Order: sequence, then C-alpha cells, then structure tokens
Amino acid sequence: MLIERRKKRTARIGLFGVGHHTYWHQFEGLYDELIGYMKEFESMIKQNDVEVINFGMVDNSFRSYEVVEQMKAANLDLIFCDMLTYATSSTWGIIQRELDIPIVLVALQPRKALDYTKASTYMQLANDNICSLPEFAGVSVRMGKKVPPAIIGTLYDDPKARAEIDEWCRIACVLHEIKGARIGQMGHVLEAMLDMHTDPTAFTAQFGIHIVQVEPDDVMKHYKKVTDEEIEEKSRQILCFFDIPDPKSDPITEKLRPEDLYISAKVAVALDRFIEEKKLDGMAYYYEAEEGSEMRELVTNFTVGNSLLCAAGFPMCGELDLKTCVAMLIMDSLGIGGSFAEFHPIDFNEDFILVGHDGPHHINIASERPVLRSLKKYHGKPGSGASVEFKIKEGPITMLGIGVKYDGKFKFIIAEGESVAGPIPPTGNTNTRGYFKPDAVTFLKRWLAEGPTHHFALGVGHHASTIKIIGDVLGIEAVIV
Repeated sequence: MLIERRKKRTARIGLFGVGHHTYWHQFEGLYDELIGYMKEFESMIKQNDVEVINFGMVDNSFRSYEVVEQMKAANLDLIFCDMLTYATSSTWGIIQRELDIPIVLVALQPRKALDYTKASTYMQLANDNICSLPEFAGVSVRMGKKVPPAIIGTLYDDPKARAEIDEWCRIACVLHEIKGARIGQMGHVLEAMLDMHTDPTAFTAQFGIHIVQVEPDDVMKHYKKVTDEEIEEKSRQILCFFDIPDPKSDPITEKLRPEDLYISAKVAVALDRFIEEKKLDGMAYYYEAEEGSEMRELVTNFTVGNSLLCAAGFPMCGELDLKTCVAMLIMDSLGIGGSFAEFHPIDFNEDFILVGHDGPHHINIASERPVLRSLKKYHGKPGSGASVEFKIKEGPITMLGIGVKYDGKFKFIIAEGESVAGPIPPTGNTNTRGYFKPDAVTFLKRWLAEGPTHHFALGVGHHASTIKIIGDVLGIEAVIV
C-alpha cells in the first residue's frame, strides 16, 4: 500500500516552435506539416502529467517580442523551444535574454534520414531541426546566458530523446514545487549541532522558498481538540501501513504499547490540522519542552504522523535541519522518495555502510511494510514512545546532502549507491545497507572532502545527473561524489 500524495505532482511548461517566415509562401504545406510535428511533441510532454501552454510558432522578430511578454505572464517553470526547421536567431534572442527560467532546445527530426532518391529542398527544410542550434547557442552567450541544454534525436521511436524529455519534465516539477514553498521552522537546532544552523533568508534568496516561523503551541491548540473518534480513525490508518512485531535484541525496544499508538495518532491528527492552517509544504523542527509536561508528550511523538506526511509529499526533518528538508522536497518532487538519513556504522566484513536515522521517514520507499516499535528512550533526545523502523527498497539509491560553504552559499553534494538485502538493527530506527564505490572507506573520504552537513536525503534509483542539473538551474554548486 502506498500513501497518496497530498497534492498532485505537476508543473507549468511552455512550448513554442521556431521557423523562418519566408519559407511559408515558398513551400506550400510546410508550415502546417511543422505545426503537426509540434503537436506530436506536445503530446509527449503532456504524458508526464504536466500543464502545457503552447505559444505556437515564432517565425520572426515581431512575434518573438510579442510572445515573450505572454511567457512572462504565464508563471512558467520551464520552456521547450521546438526547433522545427531553420530559424533566424531573432526568434530567440529576446526570449533568452528576458526569461530567467530554463529553456531547453529540442531538435527532433521527423525522418531518421532523408530519402536521397527523392530528396528535395522541402524535405530538407522539414528535417532541418539542428540547423539553428549553433546560432542559438552563440547568441545565448552574447546575451550573457549559459548555452542552453539541447535534446537532439528523432521525433519517432527514439527512447533516448524521450527519456531526456521526461527528465526535464520531472525537473520542472521540482522547480514548480520549490517555487513559493512554505517550510515551517519550529523550535531550535539540537544543542551543539553547528552544521545545522542556516539563515532563513538564504532559502528565499536561493530557492524562492519562504521559511515560516511556527510555534509548538500552534500544534498544541489542535492537539487539545482532537476527539477519540478521530484518534480511532487515525489509529486504524496507521495500522494499515505498519507492522507491530515483538522486540528482538535491543533492550530499549518494546512491542508497540497501546498508549503510544494512541498518542501518536492524536499527534498525527493535530499535525494534519496544523499544516492545513499554516498552509505549509514541509517543516523542520526540534523542541524539548519541560519534562513531564503535556507539551513534551506532544513534541516527542511527532515521528509516526510525520512519516505518514513524508510519504504524502510533505517532508519533515527533525533536529531543525532546514537544508535536508529542502533536499527531501526535491527528491519527493522527482518521485524518488527522500528519506531522512545519516551515516551509521560501517560493516567492514561486507564493505557496506548503514544509512538511516531516527525520526520521520518516507515510508512509500520502504522495502516492505515498515515497523512500529515502542522505545523506552529516544537516544540522545528526551522522551519515549512509538518509533519507525524500515529499510528502503533494494536496488539503486541516490543521496543528496545540502551543505553551506564559507561564503554562506549552499552546495549540493550528491552520490549514488546500492541498497542490498540483509538484516538491519532492530532498534526502531531506519537503516539501509548502502554499498558505495569503490569501497566504503574511500567513498566516505570523498564525501567528507566536499564539506557536507551530517544529514542527507535518501531516495531510490540513480538520479545524480538529474539532481546536478537542478543545482545548475538554481545557480547552486553541485558535485557528484
């Protein structure tokens, strides 16, 4: 069973085609044929469940100055420029200059090759998709912009080109999700974690995210109003997704106590109401409260409700790690999960690293039904109660850590590895057996050399190159370890 996402993963993508207006009266039918090819391309984009705004053909400078204003008003996340035939760069220059969103040049040739026995100027023009690419690239540099990315292939039966189109649509979904996201900041950083501190304004400057200052009392007012009926319903929902095993080797674990399930369910209901009230898209938190108080009961029992929220596309980060909350948001927007993680012990016999954490996790990427255990104590933190345990799906994995450099700017630190089958510690925390090349120790030294924070987001599949592109688009240094 998977937890349904709270809101649809989507993006607003612009599309326009380019050509040369002189051709239309010279070669009857060429314009309509090219428009037909652009419709084929549009249908490919729409298969990624994104909204497409088609601005039509831009075939002269008058049209480019007209359409750029329409594009600005459309609040787009990304634009595809369909290179339908040769086009002068007057169709491109002002669009590239004026827009600060990614524009991808797409040259998809209808024919795999010309039929040389029947070749004509018309046939060449209908397949002249790459002709303007150098011109557009050169003009981009003269506009003070980077050379735009280009997808080159055939319009039909080209899985490589199709994969690149799909990848850019997923990137657009990330940009859409980040833009204007409201991330709650509750409490304070866990004492002594100097790598956790970040400037909320920096997130607005770099990502366009707004950090919302919220209080534990904002949750408490909802907690006090939760009814027994709501607790029973949430408890049933929790038991649908989690197994409740007997304890194993760890003496601080117990079979889930009914009172811990009750409190976790009550907190989960309160959290749902709280994030709706504050219109949040994610949250980083840490708060201890007074020992024995109702507030401590509340703030130390977020884990189960938060794990349900993470799986529903609402990233939650303990220890007030805003950076990793954003990393989890990026991964979830790509559709690859994004679970809260750090490095645990190395297995030097089998050369893997346990990667996991206590606290909230993305249970939709669990290898099997996740487990709930009651903990007599939360190691390193106050409180006790229900805790989530699982390992993520076996197969390729990707890690994204977001560090902060000496100049205060963010840095993406990315790596790929493999999640491999095998037992994990039955401690009520997540752990995954992560294998990294060329070996565990060398990988760790390379990761450390990039100046990471000690947390990262952990997702399924190999997506390092895609995440690096996202960093490049956002103007953030991104390295693949």
